[in-house]
Formats: sequence, C-alpha cells, structure tokens
Amino acid sequence: MKTLTLLRHAKAAVDDPVARDFDRTLNQRGRLACRAIGKAMRSEGLMFDSIIASPAVRVTETVTGVVDGYGRELRPDYDLRIYLASVSALLEIVQHADDASERLLIVGHNPGLENLALVLTHDDGNGLRGEIAIKYPTAALTEIHLPVERWSEVGEGAGTIVRFIRPRDLDPALGPDADSY
Repeated sequence: MKTLTLLRHAKAAVDDPVARDFDRTLNQRGRLACRAIGKAMRSEGLMFDSIIASPAVRVTETVTGVVDGYGRELRPDYDLRIYLASVSALLEIVQHADDASERLLIVGHNPGLENLALVLTHDDGNGLRGEIAIKYPTAALTEIHLPVERWSEVGEGAGTIVRFIRPRDLDPALGPDADSY
C-alpha cells in the first residue's frame, strides 16, 4: 500500500507587489495556517519517505511554516513541473516516484491538487471526497491510501481519502474570508 499526501500552499498575499505570480509570498493568515497544519500533521503521526514540492515562493514558505508546527525537518525535492501543474502532469510525477518510498507528500497548487485527489479516488461514503469537491482551500491537506505496490500502478479511482484537514477545522479564525481562493 502506498500513501499519497497532498498539501496546497497556504494563503498568499493577493496584493503582493511582485512582478511574477511565482514570487508571491504568504500573508499573515497563511503563515498561521502553516503552523496549524504542521501541528496537526505531528499529532496525527504523519510521516513521509519523500517530498516533492513546487519551487514557487509561497510553497517554499509553506514548507518552512509547516516545519515550525510539525517539529521535524522536511526536505523536499523542488520540482518546477509542480508549479501550477495540471492533473495529468501531477499524475505522471506520482507514477514516476521512487517505489522505495511508501509515503509521498506533494506540496503545490490548485486546481491541480484538488483535481488529482478527485481523479485518484472514489466515493466511499465517508464524505471527505465531497468536501474536497466543494472547496480545496489554501493549506488544506489530503491523505490518500492507494492499494498498489508500485507508484506506476496508481490510476483513476484507485485510492481512498482517509484524511482531509483544512485550516478552519483546526482554528475557525483560519477560515475563509472575502479574498479567499
């Protein structure tokens, strides 16, 4: 069994004066959400054999913030292919992951992560997939169990969502506001 965890970057500043989207930084709520998600990861006992992340500034800042709450070092391989990747690009990255890794974490962007979670899973009645379909907010984390021995076997509808954590589930002050997306 393989476990795929998907983490969307935390809330970025919408009024950041940077020239490129790639360089946008986290806002204050995003920084708080990172720590909260990191603490939740620690309390849930989440561990990862390998981590692949977008090199966008808001993602690298998310990883740093999550470490503050998680209390363990995370050493992602930064891969430009994850920056604003489509579901097909993300699926290819998953399918080419090292089979020695049982637990893979991908840190990236929407809509790719949300769509990947929906494509890889089926509705098992636990309600988590429906919640993801409604909204996959910033700093949300999804854990998917995949009954495969090799990452190359991962395909449509194969997995089960066992965990979906949103910052607002941890602290209502981290919930949506008018500029959330």
